[in-house]
Amino acid sequence: MKKTILIIDDEKDIIEFISYNLINHGFNVISAFNGKDGLNKAILENPDLILLDIMMPEMDGYETCSEIRKIKALDNTVVVFLSAKNEDVSQIQGFDAGANDFIVKTIKTKLLVKKIFGLLKLTENLIDNEAEKDASDDLLIDYDSLTITIEGKKFNLTKKEFNLISLLYSNTKKVFRREEILDKIWGNDVVVGDRTIDVHIRKLREKLGNNKIITIKGVGYKYCI
Repeated sequence: MKKTILIIDDEKDIIEFISYNLINHGFNVISAFNGKDGLNKAILENPDLILLDIMMPEMDGYETCSEIRKIKALDNTVVVFLSAKNEDVSQIQGFDAGANDFIVKTIKTKLLVKKIFGLLKLTENLIDNEAEKDASDDLLIDYDSLTITIEGKKFNLTKKEFNLISLLYSNTKKVFRREEILDKIWGNDVVVGDRTIDVHIRKLREKLGNNKIITIKGVGYKYCI
């Protein structure tokens, strides 16, 4: 079955060029020229992946992405920013809005197509894994005592460990990127080492078992139920 990609960009030439290449690789392609129209088409078409520009009329890319992430029916839709803005702050803002990836517009077409195939494959694998798990996961969170209970066994955690597992468990369908974890658990004003997340993940695995938190290589971490 063909995958559907929605391109939201106010530059007609870019949409036509990308659409041509994606169609040649077997995708269905729909397009919108501003964020508001793009949001409406996303709701109507339920695409598998959305390529989203930042600077657009009606509604910019960040706001559009945030609105998309509020729609339950689009939970499994991959959202990728495709923008000429390559500053770190722009990319961080994109991930904070709920994007799965951020690609700079100077990317070559062949690499863009490869990235799209890879992101769609990753999403399919995560959905398949989720369906195979017992939906009645056993994790109970006690915010007063900073403890969690799994299958009747209580675990005492440090505050950072507790906040980390709570974040991962808040959306078991999502892969949390390292940048997002650092921002939400440690905050922007705290300087931490590059291995800080890895150390806390390792300690959590030692307490909870290796099967609860999985690593998605090159992306981030996910709680596995």
